[in-house]
Amino acid sequence: MQQSVTVGSDANERRIAVLHREGKGPPVVWIGGFKSDMRATKASLIDSWAERKGRTYLRFDYSGHGESGGDFEAGTISRWLEETLAVMTEFLKERPILVGSSMGGWISLLATRHLLERHPALAPVGIVLIAPATDMTEKLMWNRFPEDLRRTLEETGVYYRPSAYSEDPYPITKTLIEDGRRHLLLGQPIQAGCPVHILQGMEDPDVPWGHALELVEHLPGDSVSLTLIKDGDHRLSRDEDLERLIVAIEAIA
Repeated sequence: MQQSVTVGSDANERRIAVLHREGKGPPVVWIGGFKSDMRATKASLIDSWAERKGRTYLRFDYSGHGESGGDFEAGTISRWLEETLAVMTEFLKERPILVGSSMGGWISLLATRHLLERHPALAPVGIVLIAPATDMTEKLMWNRFPEDLRRTLEETGVYYRPSAYSEDPYPITKTLIEDGRRHLLLGQPIQAGCPVHILQGMEDPDVPWGHALELVEHLPGDSVSLTLIKDGDHRLSRDEDLERLIVAIEAIA
């Protein structure tokens, strides 16, 4: 049954759509990617697994995504992180397993840092990251943009980036880029406080596999596993990829 959480107030208020499956064991929390939604292939596959296994499963849509309210172009890492934490603190009663996909990998690590500092009773017992786009606004967007594109973004405030996953281009806003700089993780040790398993395709055009290696280097104090899938793409949604995902979740708890 769909539920919702209200985040923010006045002009910043938005309704976040949530699907919560009751069950046993550490709750599995899906944290989705940029322009993805909670009913996409991998998120739905985990729900089918949770139903079979009787596991607790929590998933939601960021504002401007899927069934949640709000404008996508108003979205920032700060905003989507706030929504992630609001959903988790509203629904979780014990330490979860976080499953973060692409941008959701970055947000998973940011949420983990917040929980370790402020709500350790809800800090994750394990994290599974799928093609984690850590620091994506800087490393995978701004640093890759040619000078003329940077100039356009500075002057107009938005760049409509063609997407291989949608007929409509993705709006990349100047606000998103600037806000992302407040949340950069690479360049300093990242504390997860739990086992981390990264699944990364080596044919991923959006998050190069070397980016996953860089993340591993920044997780010095934790048990980290990296599975490189030689012919894997960014989505990792083939049957064999989905099987690897479930195995990684089950290996935690």
